[in-house]
Amino acid sequence: MSERQACTTAGIHRQSYRYKGKRKDDREIVEALQTLAADHTRWGFKKMNAVLHRQGANWNHKRIHRVYREMGLNLRIKPRKRLPAREAVKLEQPGKINTGWSVDFMSDSLSNGRKIRVFNVIDDCSREALWIEIGTSFPAERMTRLLDQVASWRGYPERIRSDNGPEFIARHTIRWAEDRGVDWAFIQPGKPSQNGFVERFNRTFREDVLDAYRFDTVLEVQAIADDWMSKYNEERPHEALRFMTPNEYAAVMTR
Repeated sequence: MSERQACTTAGIHRQSYRYKGKRKDDREIVEALQTLAADHTRWGFKKMNAVLHRQGANWNHKRIHRVYREMGLNLRIKPRKRLPAREAVKLEQPGKINTGWSVDFMSDSLSNGRKIRVFNVIDDCSREALWIEIGTSFPAERMTRLLDQVASWRGYPERIRSDNGPEFIARHTIRWAEDRGVDWAFIQPGKPSQNGFVERFNRTFREDVLDAYRFDTVLEVQAIADDWMSKYNEERPHEALRFMTPNEYAAVMTR
C-alpha cells in the first residue's frame, strides 16, 4: 500500500505523517529547576524564572514554564509537622478525680452528608463524661474555651492526655496549658491504646448514639448527646469502677 493510500485509509494528513518533532532537549532546564527547587522549596515559577534569567539563561519563559509544570513543581505539597519524640506512658487509673483528663475527637455526618465532629472530655479516675460538644469545626481556640468552661466548675486537672491531632499540638493549645499549669501529655503516634480510657468511651458513645440515630441537625445531635451523658454518668454501671456509676465512684473518691 502506498503512503497516500495508507494515510487516506487511516484518515491522517500526509504532512502530519511526515512531520518530525523539533523539540529541543530540556535536560539543562530540568537540572536548573531541580537545583532551585531543592534550595528554595517555597519559590514559585515567576521567582525561579527571574533568577534563571538573572543567571544568564536565554530560554523562553513559555518553555521554562512547560518544563516546570511537567516536573510537577506547580503542585505544592504541604510539609508535615515534625513532632517531638513521644514517650510511651503506661496507662494507669489515677487515684484521685481531676488528676488527669483524656480528650479526643470523633467524626460522623448528618443525614444531608454534612460532616460533624464530636469533642469528648472524660476524667481518667472516675470515667465521668465531663463534656461532649458537637460541631462542624473545632479550632484550637474553641477547644480551649470549652476546657475553660469545664474547669470553671471542675477545676483544672494536673494532666490532659491526647493524641497528636492538629488542635492539640497547636501553639495556642500549648500556651493555654502552660498558662494554666496543666501538663499536656501526648501519646505516641499510631498508639491509640495509650489513650485507652477515652477510646473506650468513644466506642460506647458511637454505639449508643452516633450509630443508633439518624441526625438532621447539629442541635439534634447535641440534645441527644447531653441526655445520653447524664444517663452515662448517673445510671450506667461501669465494670472498671466495681460496677458503680461514674458519679457514684467520684463521690466515693472525694470522701
